[in-house]
Amino acid sequence: MAFVRTELDPGVVGGYGPNLHRLVLALHFAGQMTCERIVALLNGMGVVISKRQVVRLLTAKLETFRAEDAAVLKAGLSGAYVTVDDTGARHAGKSGYTTQFGSSNFTVFRTGPSKSRLAFLSRLSGGVSLHVINDAALAYMKGRDLSQIAIDKFIEHRDRIFASTADWQRHLRALGLNEMKVLPDPVLIANEAALWGAIHHQGLLQDTVIVSDDAGQFRVGLHALCWVHAERLVHKLSPANDKQRNAVEIAKRMIWWFYRALKQYKLAPSPEQAEVLRSRFDRIFQRGRTGYATLDSLLKRLHRHKDELLRALERPEIPLNSRRMRSIRPDQRLGKRHPRLRHQEKNLRRNRQRKGSRRPRRHARLGQNLHETEIAVLRLHRRPTGHPGTENPRPRNPRLPRPRLSQPSPAREFAPVTVGVR
Repeated sequence: MAFVRTELDPGVVGGYGPNLHRLVLALHFAGQMTCERIVALLNGMGVVISKRQVVRLLTAKLETFRAEDAAVLKAGLSGAYVTVDDTGARHAGKSGYTTQFGSSNFTVFRTGPSKSRLAFLSRLSGGVSLHVINDAALAYMKGRDLSQIAIDKFIEHRDRIFASTADWQRHLRALGLNEMKVLPDPVLIANEAALWGAIHHQGLLQDTVIVSDDAGQFRVGLHALCWVHAERLVHKLSPANDKQRNAVEIAKRMIWWFYRALKQYKLAPSPEQAEVLRSRFDRIFQRGRTGYATLDSLLKRLHRHKDELLRALERPEIPLNSRRMRSIRPDQRLGKRHPRLRHQEKNLRRNRQRKGSRRPRRHARLGQNLHETEIAVLRLHRRPTGHPGTENPRPRNPRLPRPRLSQPSPAREFAPVTVGVR
């Protein structure tokens, strides 16, 4: 009997191949399944595996998947557009932030302790410690109003590429930027500019549009704004009277009417239609006084972002919003916010005292808010002190007691009389 001894494939972990390794990682991280459930699922499929082996698959030989994840992000940042957003998240018992990068072809998540622009640029560069001073970095410094004295120091120095963060920090100290007490902070701007230069040095975001919700950390490069987040600002207004409510409703209708026109333009773009939409945008957001000062200032603010909101006229391939509008249920369409789930409807019908009765939304009458404040703060009762029913007020709908039936008469009173016959 002959034995052949060869080396195992690098993707084999504990006797299991890379396909099972990918399945376990997907179930645990994307499916949020525990190790016990993964073991039960695999055993039910006929795979003999223990919990310790599942833990080993989740923690060992992840370099290949990290490299694949970095390659996916690098390929996605070279596309036509990328949508970005962030949210709060907890990791290892500490609060942090998760940033989402995505498009119609990929989605990547990065979690860290900060959501600043410096952290965002670091995640865009793939987490590498590369800092580069090139034309893109110098243009970024000028765009952030860095002093020309500091910019000249970078231009005159011959070192432009720094492979490690320590080398870059020594370079900043050698130029004396730490001693400059000016605004904006030259060290912060230089760090952001060097990371932006490193992104362009790697060939990323050359002509890629970044679609975001107008958060400050995302305003870099070629930028476009999300129309859903823009309309949300109008939706959050709290008008106080009918005139203001009517002005808000008209503004929302005109915004969604223009949104539908943009969607039609993306199907068949043309320069003539683009000019028509630009002039229509000006008429909507420069209507003058609407009778609601807060709405007027908000429309002016949105008009200042005209180029970012109308980026689709130049690049019809980019989306109009940064949200994934696919596979949304009908009760989650735009205009129907916070739908009530089916099980909540049932609980509301069963437990009306606990959930509260469903009453139509109406605005408070004149003096009603003041009266409620008096009751809550001053502990005033709505009845005067000397009212006879203050201690034990009568119920609104008293139930009258049922009338009692008269006592039945003894049976002998109704017994027939027997008369004897002689």
